Amino acid sequence: MVNQPNPVIVVMGVQGSGKSTIGALLAERLAVPFVDGDTLHSEDNIALMAAGTPLTDADRLPWLRTVGETLSSGTDTGIVVACSALRRSYRDLLRSYAPGAMVVHPYGPIDLVAARISAREHEYMPPSLLTSQYDTLEALQDDEAGITVDIAHPPIVLVDR
Repeated sequence: MVNQPNPVIVVMGVQGSGKSTIGALLAERLAVPFVDGDTLHSEDNIALMAAGTPLTDADRLPWLRTVGETLSSGTDTGIVVACSALRRSYRDLLRSYAPGAMVVHPYGPIDLVAARISAREHEYMPPSLLTSQYDTLEALQDDEAGITVDIAHPPIVLVDR
């Protein structure tokens, strides 16, 4: 899948899907920087999510622009960024900053992801937001450069593939 010399990759998915783990492993394998998109959220967005309030498109737009700028900064060297980018329109916006970006979408059924997130603590993403994320999620389309991977497999197996 990754055959360009300086790959620009977005690992997108719902909370608990393994996007940060897979993204970090993939970046290490490709010897490119990794950025967790959670670190790019504004304090206002973090406060909303911490309170259990799903973000609106208006809330997400400045964050998506920051993610896009981060992707753009890695077009010469390669970069992997993990972020939710659940809607097609979000991914289209990211591609406006990095047209050659590929998307890796770790996906699994909601019950598997719910079990995973119940066993961990996140700084500001409560498990109560999982349903809203699945409601927002739009699968990769045939015309989007990318791949969907089954999170039933261990992250290292997914990176190997």
